[in-house]
Formats: sequence, structure tokens, C-alpha cells
Amino acid sequence: MRVIVLGTGGSTGVPTLGGADGRGDWGACDPTDPRNRRTRSSIVLEGPQGRVLVDTGPDMRAQLLASGVPRVDAIIFTHSHADHITGLDDVRLLNRIAGRPLPAFATQVTLSEIARRFEYAFQPWTPPAFYRPVLETHPIAAGDTIETAGLRIATFEQDHHVMRTLGLRVGAFAYSTDLVRLNEAGFAALAGIDTWLVSCFQRAPHLTHAHLDLVLAWRQRLGVRRTVLTHMGIDMDFAVLRAVLPAGVEPGVDGMVIEV
Repeated sequence: MRVIVLGTGGSTGVPTLGGADGRGDWGACDPTDPRNRRTRSSIVLEGPQGRVLVDTGPDMRAQLLASGVPRVDAIIFTHSHADHITGLDDVRLLNRIAGRPLPAFATQVTLSEIARRFEYAFQPWTPPAFYRPVLETHPIAAGDTIETAGLRIATFEQDHHVMRTLGLRVGAFAYSTDLVRLNEAGFAALAGIDTWLVSCFQRAPHLTHAHLDLVLAWRQRLGVRRTVLTHMGIDMDFAVLRAVLPAGVEPGVDGMVIEV
């Protein structure tokens, strides 16, 4: 399996809007280092029978083009926050490429919230054309296993303070975006993983997102060989992180590919 990391930024991306010259607020990130330019967090799981897109953020179109992803066969939504769903209208092009509605897996709470905001994407398809996105819903609960694209994707619950999100595990790889706490069931679901792509928003503690010391403590508890940080904000300069992180931990970069 290949994991294509479409974006590694937080909800506002890096840089954020603003800045003294209007060209972005980079915070502690070096604007001359292209590895610090981050779009909103999302991945593609590439299995033996297709590709699974995880979340449809506002940068989805540009991300898929930049990473050379020709088609998507299914979608998983981790939760319903705007930075994970508001690129949904461009799914209509993915429908056209696939020639069918795309299965969408998420909790019922998440599907209901997305349907409230994108009601037209959940209406029955009227063949033959796709003038709007068309999703075929598959409600799941944390702890369920999704079977699609030749992959078995185990899910587990994560605490994002304001809501619960879905973590994903495929074999020895796991993806955790938007979380600040893990319960014992979550740690059990992650036991034995080799590679973990995990949200790490900033250095200091945060109300809704894991911070650096917390992620490092989780990683040590789990004994993860390779930890890749994602969902990073403007506090997380790439070169500085590379210089201070322990062996086996690295900041992610938009467009990177993880071979599992």
C-alpha cells in the first residue's frame, strides 16, 4: 500500500491569510523553505484495487492534481469540520472519472452534518451525467472495519474535544488527524503499528489539538518505529523540527509518499 500525503497543514494552512504584506502570516515558519508551505490535511490510501480519499478539504482539487492522483474510488470522512469537507463540490469530477456515485464512509453524525451543508450531494443520481457530486452513504461506527479498494481499514475513536473523530489503521500503518486525547480503546487499536501519520498542531498545549510533547509521549508509549507529523500550524518550522526531533520522528511534507 502507498499513502499519498496530500496536505499537512492545520485548518488555516501555512501561511495563514494576512501578514504585513498581505502575502501570508508564516509565524515561526521560514517562508523561503518550500517544505513549510502546507495545505489542509488529507491523504489518499492506494490499495490493490483502487484509491481511497480521506476527507475532501478546501484544497482537494489542487492537491490531487499536484500529487498526480488520476481517480478516486471511495471517500472516508474523519469528521465534519470545514477544513475536511468543503472541497466536496469537486467530487463531481471524481464521479465523472469513475462513472458512478462514490461510496462515502463516516459516522452517522458526520454524514448527517455533511448532508445538512451539502444536501445536493446526497440526492439520488439521475444518469447519465454528473453536474453535482453524488455520494453513496455507508454509515459506520468507531471500531468498525471498512473494506474497499482491496483494503481493510480499521477505525477507532479519537477525542477532538469539541467532537469525536475517526482514526484509521491499515495493517501496520495508522492515520490520526484532529485529536487531543486517546482513550484506552484507541491505544489498543494502535498497538503494534510501525508507521503513524499523526496530527501535531503546535509546540504548546492546545485545547483541541495534540501538541508536540504529547505526540512524542504517545509515540514512546506505542513504540512506533516511524512517526510523521501532520496538521501542523505556523509554529512548526520544518528545518527546526528536523534538528530537534528524536530519531524516527519527522515533520510531514505536502505531496510526500509513504510506502507501507
